[in-house]
Amino acid sequence: MVNLSFKIGNLSFKNPVITASGTCGYGIELEDFISLEKLGGIIVKGMTLKPREGNPYPRMVETPSGMLNSVGLQNNGIEYFEKHIYPRLTGLDTNVMINVNGSTIEEYVELAERISHLEKIPAIELNISCPNVKMGGMAFGTNPVTAREVIKSVRKVYSRILIVKLSPNVTSIEEFAKIAEDEGADAISLVNTLLGMAIDVKKMKPSLATITGGLSGPAIKPVAVRMVWQAAKTVKIPVIGIGGIMNEIDALEFIMAGATAIQVGTALFIDPSVPCKIITGIEQFLVERGFEDYSLLIGYINKNF
Repeated sequence: MVNLSFKIGNLSFKNPVITASGTCGYGIELEDFISLEKLGGIIVKGMTLKPREGNPYPRMVETPSGMLNSVGLQNNGIEYFEKHIYPRLTGLDTNVMINVNGSTIEEYVELAERISHLEKIPAIELNISCPNVKMGGMAFGTNPVTAREVIKSVRKVYSRILIVKLSPNVTSIEEFAKIAEDEGADAISLVNTLLGMAIDVKKMKPSLATITGGLSGPAIKPVAVRMVWQAAKTVKIPVIGIGGIMNEIDALEFIMAGATAIQVGTALFIDPSVPCKIITGIEQFLVERGFEDYSLLIGYINKNF
């Protein structure tokens, strides 16, 4: 047996495989396919204070080696979650985390404060890729000033584990990783989707109603691995790798680049059992290579090349 456990702050994880926000609903949607308790954690769909209908259709399109989506954070709001979903998650023996979103700093703060009263939610993932309505729609996470402000403001009211999810649509991922660390983040997760666009040539119109959307899947993996490698060399807090992870080989790339944990997203739409297969695959790799502890692989490239 090998040790797959690790910690973010004082929060223990049984293994490094987590489901990515927006790809598994509230998590319970996967219960017919896998045992959620086998996972290191689940991150439920993006949450907002009030219900959101999301963007108009079509809002998802397949692309070469990936997919574009512009769902627009469709969710029923925090009150619905508290009343109808939270009671169903409290008994799970895994870390249930919430992806937190807002259009203003005040919304982020109010939502984080409200979640802090949910005893069985030990962590939040702060999605700073949301558009800032007070700055003409520019994403919080692409501006160093607003990124710092929102992280600092949430940290003041939220004392549990704070993971900040970074946007890849920036010039220097190192700068934003350092901002998150400096403002009290316990970990960072990256990357969120890359901004992309597709055109339906037959219909002679954009494939998405919003014209542009977020690109995910294997197509973005090399970019994501590079950014995780850069971020992991910059900060001392754990880095969670995201972007096109389809199997254990993909996961191991991120881990060797410096990721302490990984999130599985788009792959769930193809095979909901992928997270469990990745856990088994990582364990087998460690056994074959004679590693007794998973932590020996984290940042292997940085230590040896």
